[in-house]
Amino acid sequence: MVVSVCIGSSCHLKGSYDIINTFKELIEKNQLQDKVELSAAFCLGKCMDGVTVKVDDELVLGVNRENMHEVFQKYVLDACR
Repeated sequence: MVVSVCIGSSCHLKGSYDIINTFKELIEKNQLQDKVELSAAFCLGKCMDGVTVKVDDELVLGVNRENMHEVFQKYVLDACR
């Protein structure tokens, strides 16, 4: 699984680096380093929708600190089981 977090200007201002760091922590905590590749991506084209995360071919819009754990559970943990 490849998870890409947008670090374009808009997403950067909305906290994309915090999202990347939280993803790193959650991947390690759940021992998914061998199943999940985390990367940064320049503009994913959804600048008005908050931090955009691409999980394989699916875009997840509006990721933030408040919903980050829910997003991780739904798109990463559940998919890895």
